[in-house]
Amino acid sequence: MKKYIIIATILVGMLSMTSCEEFLDVNKDPNNPTEVSPNLILPVAQVYTARYIQGAANGTTARSLNHLGNMLMYNWSESYGFSWYDEEFKYLVSTTFYASLFNNAYSDALKQYTAIEEVSDVYKSYKAIAKIMKAYHFQILVDLYGDVPYSEALQRGVNPTPKYDKAEDIYSDLMVQLDNAIKMIEQAEVDPLAEFPGNDDAMFGGDMTSWKQFANTLKVRILNRAADAKGSAYVTAELAKIATEGSGYITANVGVNPGYVAEEGKQNPIWDFLGKSVTGTVQMNNDATCATQWILNYLTSTNDPRLDRLYEKPATGHLGVDQGTNPTSTDFGAKFVSNIGPGILKAATQDAIIFTLAESYFNQAELALNSFGGNAESLYNAGVEASFVTLGLTTANAATYLLQEFSNINYAVSTNKLQAIITQKWIAMNGITAEQSWFDYNRTGFPANLPTSIMATTDRPVRLFYPASETTGNTANVPTQLNAFTAKIFWAN
Repeated sequence: MKKYIIIATILVGMLSMTSCEEFLDVNKDPNNPTEVSPNLILPVAQVYTARYIQGAANGTTARSLNHLGNMLMYNWSESYGFSWYDEEFKYLVSTTFYASLFNNAYSDALKQYTAIEEVSDVYKSYKAIAKIMKAYHFQILVDLYGDVPYSEALQRGVNPTPKYDKAEDIYSDLMVQLDNAIKMIEQAEVDPLAEFPGNDDAMFGGDMTSWKQFANTLKVRILNRAADAKGSAYVTAELAKIATEGSGYITANVGVNPGYVAEEGKQNPIWDFLGKSVTGTVQMNNDATCATQWILNYLTSTNDPRLDRLYEKPATGHLGVDQGTNPTSTDFGAKFVSNIGPGILKAATQDAIIFTLAESYFNQAELALNSFGGNAESLYNAGVEASFVTLGLTTANAATYLLQEFSNINYAVSTNKLQAIITQKWIAMNGITAEQSWFDYNRTGFPANLPTSIMATTDRPVRLFYPASETTGNTANVPTQLNAFTAKIFWAN
């Protein structure tokens, strides 16, 4: 795994407190990052998180988690003249397929958050944030790979070959770590010597109530996914703890924004990767990537106004390319197909969303459907409304849409309520955090009738392979590679 440092421009920028832009200047970290104050480490870690979800790893061509999700969930395809997505279309899961999702999680964001955990207790609030963000990343790793290095991971030179912990055990401990993080925040709030983040916190600006809400929201994601495996008594007890704590859940999209600007290396990561360069030139990734015709047909048939926000509408009208069809006509070139839309690609300065308010509501709706409290229909409607607002539409637009007498739109007329929740969640995650829809599909089989790529000879994968770096560098500990198409993560079995 590569090692990264915080270069001098960040130090100068933090000392002068002139702007958040300096937080974006990341390169390689020192062998002992704990020598750096946590207010310098935190924004760098958060920038790494944003890149991991939304952009390209450290300015390379490695595609993000969201990118993978959109490909596997049939949201995105390929324009005429490009041959960039053959691996995705053929579902060629191997030890190199999206290997950066394993390697960069450990070498970038998780390494920095671990460094924060090692600082003085006067920085309890920072340490709590680090615990929350580590829980966020480790859940994703489990959902991608199953068993992963956890209890012995991130010890730098002390243990370069950590053992792999069981996926279900990691899930259980993540709940404990989130509890501990909330307690640390509460301790810091009554400690007169405690140091708190401010604008160095590129997510919540040092608002610790928001951090507690995010921790609770992550708990619900964990509980929702693992409810069948953990059992109703466990879920009920954990939800009771959230209610007793009292902070509630997130009230807006959770995004990272350290001061993104239209400058080289400082743009929002998805804009930088799929939008425009600092000179205003459309990125080649944008030209290459378009909607599938299937998703365009689906959104059109349901009168969904999010269509024109999720996908660019050419002058000649919406046009997509189903995965693997390899169009031979220039009529399917970048100028004529529906590339990524203005609701996703807004500006170089936009927040890098890592958790949507819509998902929070849909997760709560599913728990309510399963009799864990709350009104499932109200939460479902709130999720749809949040999706509309995120894409630049209004709650009035959402209300009109929800009145349609269509299953999986109007909750009351939907015969399969779970299918309705997961289908709307899939649309809401499109282009933003689409990997969550892939996890849901593996768990529930919804959305129903989702096509597979024409190039594929099997259904979409249910997990990724451990990367070659692990099979060669941690041979004694890395588990046997399970079948990527049949061996589901524990919560989906």
